Amino acid sequence: MIFFFNRLKLRGKLLTLVLPLVIIPMFVVAAVIGYIANQQAYRGVTKTSKDDLQHLSAFCIDLLNSHHQQFQVYKQDKSHNLNNELATLTALSYNLVSIEQNQHKLGRLDLKTAKREATLALKKINVGESGYIYAMTSRGELTAHIAREGENVFDERDESGRYFIREMCASARASKAGETLFITYPWRNAVLGDKTPRTKVVAYKYFREWDWIIAAGSYLDETVGDAAFEQQSFAKLKESIRAKKVGVSGYIFCMDSKGTFTIHPDSEGKNLTDTQDVNSNSFIREMCSKKSGWIRYPWKNSSDAAPRMKIVRYDYFEPWDWIIAVGSYEDEFYQEANKIKTHILLSMALLVLVVGIVATALVFKVSTIITLPITHMMSVISRVKRGNLDERISVNGEDELAELGSAFNRMTDIIQRNKTIESNLAQQGKMASLGILSSGVAHEINNPLGVILGYAGYLESKMREEDPNYQYIHEIKRESKRCKKIVQDLLSYARTPRPTFEATDLHDLLQQIVSFAANHTDMRGITIKTVFAHDLPPVELDGDQMRQVAINLILNAGGAMPNGGILTVSTEVTDAAHVSIVFSDSGYGIPKESLEKIFEPFYTTKARGTGLGLAITRQIIEQHHGEINIDSTVGTGTCVTVTLPIEQEVL
Repeated sequence: MIFFFNRLKLRGKLLTLVLPLVIIPMFVVAAVIGYIANQQAYRGVTKTSKDDLQHLSAFCIDLLNSHHQQFQVYKQDKSHNLNNELATLTALSYNLVSIEQNQHKLGRLDLKTAKREATLALKKINVGESGYIYAMTSRGELTAHIAREGENVFDERDESGRYFIREMCASARASKAGETLFITYPWRNAVLGDKTPRTKVVAYKYFREWDWIIAAGSYLDETVGDAAFEQQSFAKLKESIRAKKVGVSGYIFCMDSKGTFTIHPDSEGKNLTDTQDVNSNSFIREMCSKKSGWIRYPWKNSSDAAPRMKIVRYDYFEPWDWIIAVGSYEDEFYQEANKIKTHILLSMALLVLVVGIVATALVFKVSTIITLPITHMMSVISRVKRGNLDERISVNGEDELAELGSAFNRMTDIIQRNKTIESNLAQQGKMASLGILSSGVAHEINNPLGVILGYAGYLESKMREEDPNYQYIHEIKRESKRCKKIVQDLLSYARTPRPTFEATDLHDLLQQIVSFAANHTDMRGITIKTVFAHDLPPVELDGDQMRQVAINLILNAGGAMPNGGILTVSTEVTDAAHVSIVFSDSGYGIPKESLEKIFEPFYTTKARGTGLGLAITRQIIEQHHGEINIDSTVGTGTCVTVTLPIEQEVL
């Protein structure tokens, strides 16, 4: 057994050790829980059932309250809409009167005719079912009214005894021109058959030229009340309450405080205040008296062989004066407890099986969680061992494995940093050697190259183009110039001078460079477009060095479009402290593997390139404290973005 255990991998050892520790206690716990659960079932079910009754009662209260609140908001919205409608009709009537007044001013109507026409127009406008438009003077004389035209109603009072006409006249005279005023008062219209006062809302405006108060009135209940909708909504509410079942045969019922059932399965609308239980107790009267609480009484239905004890939770809903009651029989409570007793045994057996499977899966998962980071570490260590120092161990959490991974990553960072330092030192040594070499090359090669170029030029001028030797002389001259440029690039890269910063108009500088580059032989068939930002501020830079940068980038773009294309040179303000120059071409693009190396000295993809152009360009931009970024897609083109600070920092 020990030999077998030692041969297992870490995951197998964890499974062998942990599973017995989980499954054996589980059997013991299941037996204890089964016994305790059986003892607590009766007490727990009874309490839970009573809680359910209380929750259902609270639910019904919330349902009724929600219905009540929704209709309150509904009525408020309808009232607000009525005010808006009356204000609109008042404004319309006011405009009709204004039109007649304008006709009078223009001499087309006399004042009497204008007022008569306005009166006829106002009386034709209806407001709801029984509302109307009327007009009166500020002294209360009705100048336009469907029934009482010509009367003086200045001393008219509403159902509460208030002189509402006087208030309207006073507020109208004090109102601003075109202002819409409102008044609400109780009014009983005997003509319409009103037996009780109804709330009336009136919107009015004062037309000063004629001393007319133009008013539009309507009864609030004609707009707010929607009896069919409210009845339908109330019916749905009652149906929702009836649909709620309590246990097997329990139900919810509602009654008012006088004992009239408002919601009941078979006694709705009846008053059962004097109903008594088997012991002759008037339990309905007791519920109406207390309004909230618990009540327990014996009750026998016609289908029952013997009375059964019933328990009811009831609460009071004050806005409607309703008592909401939720009842159920106690024997139905214990019926559930008996079912639970049977289910406990089956559940315990099933639980042991399920928990055993789950425990096995969890232990397997835990072993995977522990061994997976170790496997990952071994894989990363293997790759680092092969020289890939960019690899890192993923660190999650704060355990010992995470600490080990972090320590390994720190060690790899140190090794990589040391290699970078070594590389930089080697590069600095190369640069120092390059400076010495370039100085010697410039001295030793430029003079012979000058002599070669001089004689080649002299021979070229003495020959005709059709001479067979003319092509050789031309080739000598061209390659000599190329050698001279290589020497010059070496000097430029090794001895790039510190820039002299001056505030420069970047657009003027770029325009000069574009004009020069457009005539270059490498730019034949290429269209150069400029898109300059109109708000570009002066930029502190070295004009000569930036000219070299721009020419390098433009000629590189030209070399990428041998069959012609479009080069766009644009500028923009990147932020408050930086501007950008963007060179975008439609050339053949740069492969992804070359993008990482194009700024390295002597790296080139051109057949006759030196590989120093972009290296010098980046060196100049870095000395300007800027950045250069290249985004390229093969077959689509290249976009080079040069970002420069507007003002250089003073060191």
